[in-house]
Amino acid sequence: MPVAIITGASKGLGRALGAALAERGWDLVLDARTADVLDDTAKELSVYGTRVEALPGDVTDAGHRAGLVAAARGLGGVDLLVNNASALGAEPLVRLDELPLSGLRRALEVNVVAALGLVQEALPLLRASAAGAVIAVSSDAGAEAYETWGGYGASKAALDQLSAVLAEEEPGLRVWAVDPGDMGTDLYAAAVPDDDDPRPEPARAVPAFLRLLDERPASGRYGATSLLEGR
Repeated sequence: MPVAIITGASKGLGRALGAALAERGWDLVLDARTADVLDDTAKELSVYGTRVEALPGDVTDAGHRAGLVAAARGLGGVDLLVNNASALGAEPLVRLDELPLSGLRRALEVNVVAALGLVQEALPLLRASAAGAVIAVSSDAGAEAYETWGGYGASKAALDQLSAVLAEEEPGLRVWAVDPGDMGTDLYAAAVPDDDDPRPEPARAVPAFLRLLDERPASGRYGATSLLEGR
């Protein structure tokens, strides 16, 4: 069975993608910071009959990252790494003139530094896979300028560039940065708590990720909306 590591997997997009992969027979290593919620998610995904390992922790912790990869190795390797865990830098979001530098550092640590650290940890197993792939969950805030989204957007822009360089350096892998589009997640609610406009469920974007895995297009940056067109 193929094996995927998914960070930020207890809720939202990470959980929805994990469910879709489990239904397809993937074994999973799931990460999130809240142990009880992650355990509940793992139990729910186990109904598909695949092996699901839940490791609560913070992706900025090198020991935790090593534990995630070790768990995947125990399941047979790493065929897919999904860097989905994200930090906003401020909750709710604020303008750059009010953004705490500690918050910006946290966003960069979670969204960029930890993502690279996990890639580095998993690279030997990804290279050994017949179809190794890395997915970096990006954002339109990394490509467009939106008021109050500066710190988060800067971290996602950095993640996009990191992914592009990784693709050049690792031509044997597929490396996709994916903008999932608007989603009704806890992260968005924390970012803009006064926004009452309903957002699509994260599961709406999952077929876009599955299309990448099925068709394996060239490494690059993709938007879920364009991937879903014609489907």
